[in-house]
Amino acid sequence: MKNRKTIILLTFGLLLIIISGLFYVGKLQDDNKDTAPPTEVIDIPQIPIEEVKEHYDVVVVGTDPEGVAAAVSSARNGLKTLLVDGRNREILGGLFTLGWLNSLDMNRAPDGVDYYNKGIFKEWFDRVEGDSFAIVTATNAFHELVEAEDNIEVRLGMKSMEPVVTEASGAKTVSGVKLTAADGTVLEVTAGAVIDATQDGDIAAAAGAPFTFGREDIGDDKLLMAVTPVYELVNVTPEVWDAISKRQNNDDDDGTGANNESVWGFKEMWEYPSTNPERIRSRGLNIGRSVNDTAFINAVQIFDIDPFDPASVEEAYEIARKEIPLMLEYLKSLYPELEPIELGGLAPELYVRETRHFIGEYRLTMADLLEQQTHPDDIAFGSYPVDIQSTSSAPTDRGAVLMTPEFYGVPFRMLVPKEIDGLLVVGRAASFDSLPHGSARVVPLGMATAQAAGAAVKLAQEEGITLRELSANQPLIDSLKERLTEQGMDLTPPKLEPYPFMSHPAYEGMKLAVMMGISQAGYGVDFGLDVESNPKRLFYNLSGASKTYPEVFAHSAEPSIQDIPEDQASKMPLTLEQAAYSLLTAVEGEAVPAKALDVMMAQGYVRTETLDIIKNRSKLTNGDVYMLIKDVVDALSTK
Repeated sequence: MKNRKTIILLTFGLLLIIISGLFYVGKLQDDNKDTAPPTEVIDIPQIPIEEVKEHYDVVVVGTDPEGVAAAVSSARNGLKTLLVDGRNREILGGLFTLGWLNSLDMNRAPDGVDYYNKGIFKEWFDRVEGDSFAIVTATNAFHELVEAEDNIEVRLGMKSMEPVVTEASGAKTVSGVKLTAADGTVLEVTAGAVIDATQDGDIAAAAGAPFTFGREDIGDDKLLMAVTPVYELVNVTPEVWDAISKRQNNDDDDGTGANNESVWGFKEMWEYPSTNPERIRSRGLNIGRSVNDTAFINAVQIFDIDPFDPASVEEAYEIARKEIPLMLEYLKSLYPELEPIELGGLAPELYVRETRHFIGEYRLTMADLLEQQTHPDDIAFGSYPVDIQSTSSAPTDRGAVLMTPEFYGVPFRMLVPKEIDGLLVVGRAASFDSLPHGSARVVPLGMATAQAAGAAVKLAQEEGITLRELSANQPLIDSLKERLTEQGMDLTPPKLEPYPFMSHPAYEGMKLAVMMGISQAGYGVDFGLDVESNPKRLFYNLSGASKTYPEVFAHSAEPSIQDIPEDQASKMPLTLEQAAYSLLTAVEGEAVPAKALDVMMAQGYVRTETLDIIKNRSKLTNGDVYMLIKDVVDALSTK
């Protein structure tokens, strides 16, 4: 009997040790993102189509990361939520899990380590490996967030999703969605509000909310940033990864950098000799590490694709399937350490960077970024570089980074579309001008706006007001911000000094130039205001300005530099006389060089105050040029 008791006690003690050990291991897995990720995707329970209810407090359309964040936020705020999507999607996560974009563009704080907003994004981020992640880990993280909320019902696989729009007293309201299932079943679901979390703002567009397309706001409604099919590499063994990572320390460094999850650089891939140069090319690589010796590459640029046309999308895949194997062989020829790798698959969905930009109660501008603006209704902060990818296959078009802001505020009003009530738009289609969209389109910021949207719907319904009325009610906005803070978001703006260019006498001209996209600071905030300009650069400045202000610069300035030798036009100093000649030629079509400045002064095209800040009329700077252009725009623009 005594022996039996001893055995029982020993067994019980052993079980305690095992349980304690499992708890410790589990804690390590929670605290350490380097632990082995799962290998299978956990299912996301879906409600049967016949059990979809006739009414929900909120319907979230779109299952990209922003849609997941909006649904989770709505549910946590006590709203009965339907999360719905089509596009043959069977898992959540969209761009990350079906577009295979597995490297994060983070909104870093000024210390370069911490990041803004936190909230639901942080909950998801804490579940994945790091700034690059395994697709299966990311998918499971989204599924776990949704499955934990009793107030969320999920329905995927819709054949079509349309807004239900009602009109009363001239006001249009989205009152629900019309869903058509794959089997033809049609459901009309009413809702207290709809959150459009589709990548392209499909519900808002169908409801009639106003938007600009591509770079329409700066005069280009034809071109979009290139689309990218992310592709998979296999046989990326630890040895291969180590060899890649070590390249950043080589004497022949080509701009490559690395950490445990990500590698970037390989600038020589820009020189890849495409067999179809008008449609596809490579840029430098972004490589995100995954599981089972795999990695994903974001580097391919494909042009002239209509994301709304299935035939055009399929054409993009056909082009990619032909060219990417050749790109990989070229990559191996440049970097012998990559010889063991092989091509895996292509992402099921294209990475589309921009389409529609909706017009909300507030529109984020480049001035917000330049001036580190805060707003009374800020519900998120941004800081990612203003990254404008190539819009054409022209060899000179490698895209541009306009600046790298330290901070800017994102107001709630930009989620509220003009002309349509009952609707919020979150993610990259929200109300950003096309240039600041290059920064604000990143997913961490989009998830923050989505979390705010879910909480805002609850507050508006509690108060019995519209979302537009909420956006104009500062006491209620303050309440919204308090709730978001309580729910894990960090909405305390950092204390920062103004950028030095703010006190420059040419700042107002520079601001206009940046908003037109003709002045760039790259990965910094130095716009070269005191750098000397030249006749060729002014010609390019005016060509760019003519896209935004065609009514002002209605003519080409090329005749004004045609007598300058080509090899000198970009080297010789720009005089005030030459600048006036080029400006007047662009405005009126012709000019007499010696009289151009007098004509401009007489016509009121140039202000005396601008001439007074020019220190050297024989060597105009970029700042001088921007101020002259601003004077002409102020005098002649009808906008």
